[in-house]
Amino acid sequence: MTSVPTLSNTQARRLFLERHLLSGLEPGPGRGADLLSVIQRLGFVQLDSINTVARAHDLILFARRPSYRPRNLELLLERDRTIFEHWTHDAAVIPVDFRPHWTWKCDRDAALLRGRYKKWRQHEFEHLLDQIEARIAAEGPLCSADLERDAPRKSGGWWDWHPGKTALEYLWRCGRVSVTRRVAFRKYYDLSARVLPDQALRAPDCDIPDWACGGALDRLGFATPKELAAFWDVISLSEARAWVSDALRRGEVIEVDIESVDGSLRRSVARPDVIEAAASAASPTGRIRVLSPFDPALRDRARAERLFGFVYRIEVFVPEAKRRYGYYVFPLLEGDRLIGRIDMKADRAAGILRVTGLWPETGVQFGKARKARLESELTRVARFAGCQDVTFAPDWERAP
Repeated sequence: MTSVPTLSNTQARRLFLERHLLSGLEPGPGRGADLLSVIQRLGFVQLDSINTVARAHDLILFARRPSYRPRNLELLLERDRTIFEHWTHDAAVIPVDFRPHWTWKCDRDAALLRGRYKKWRQHEFEHLLDQIEARIAAEGPLCSADLERDAPRKSGGWWDWHPGKTALEYLWRCGRVSVTRRVAFRKYYDLSARVLPDQALRAPDCDIPDWACGGALDRLGFATPKELAAFWDVISLSEARAWVSDALRRGEVIEVDIESVDGSLRRSVARPDVIEAAASAASPTGRIRVLSPFDPALRDRARAERLFGFVYRIEVFVPEAKRRYGYYVFPLLEGDRLIGRIDMKADRAAGILRVTGLWPETGVQFGKARKARLESELTRVARFAGCQDVTFAPDWERAP
C-alpha cells in the first residue's frame, strides 16, 4: 500500500498563504492588468458594504497591493469590463473570463430562488420580471430605489425587500441583467448583453466540475471535496466527490494528510507535486498586515482554526453588551501566524483612525519591536482609509 505523504502544519500554512498572495509583498501597481491578475489568482473577491475602516473588498486587495485604491476596482468593472459581479458563497467580483462557467449557476439559481424568494420575502414578484427587464431595456440602467415607488416595502429594514427589488435581484442572479456600476455602493443594473461581451454569455466548452474543482484546488493548495465544492459554489458536493475519485484514478491528484495546529491530521487531496510546492513556498514576510474579516484566507472559519488555531466570529449582529471583542474586529497576520485582532474605526470627518482595542493571541507578546511594526501598518491603513492620524484609546491593549 502506498503511504500517504504528510504536510507539517508549518508547510501547510506557508503553502496556503502563498496561494492566497499573503507571503511576500509582490511588486505591482494594484491597478489595471496587475489588479486583474490578483483577482484571477484569488479566483474572486468578496464584496461587503460595512465601511468602519474600508470595505472588505478594498481591504482584501490593499493587503496584497499597498498601492491599490478603490477607484482601481471600479474601473475594471465599469470601464474595462474585465470583472463582473455575481454570487459565489456571497456577492463577489469575478474575472469576466470565468463568466461562461456561471451560465450553469445562473440557470440553477433561476430554479432554486424562485421558490426561496417567495418564502423569504413573503410577497409575489414573478409578475414584475418581464416588466422590469423591459423598463431597463427602454430606460437604461436602474437601481432598486427606482422601482420602490411602484411597489414600496412594508417596513424600513434593509432586509425587507420590496417586490421590485426582489424581482431585480432575481433577474441578476439568473443572469438576465448584470451590475453595470455602483454609486455609493448602490448597484445599477443593465441588460447583460449591454454589459458583458458576447463570449462571456456563452456556455463554456469544458466540463464545469473539472474546471471548478481544478481551479479551486490550485488556489487552495490542498482541500477536501467539501472545500472544493464550497470554493466557487457552482457545483454540488456529490459532483466534487466524483471529480476527486476520477482525478485520483487519473493521477491528477494525490491524497495528502494535512497537520493541524493541534497535531491532528486531516486527509485532503492535492496536486502530485504538493510536497515540492510546499518546500519551495516563500517564507512569509514579518510585516504585520490588517486583514478583512472576509479575507479569502479566513472565509472558511473552520479551516483557519485548524491551520492557524485562530477562532474568529463576526460580532456585527451580537448585542454590544454580549460582544467578546467588538462590532467588526480585524485579524492581524504576521509571517505565517495570526497574532491577534484589533478593533478600530475611521473618523473621516476628523481625519483620525481611532483604535479602541487590541487582543493578542495566547502566547503572543506585543513588545516594542512588534508594536512599532503594528503602528507602521496602522499608519498605512489610516492613509488608505482617508485619515491622517492614528489615536489609541487609553485601555486599547487587552489581555489575551
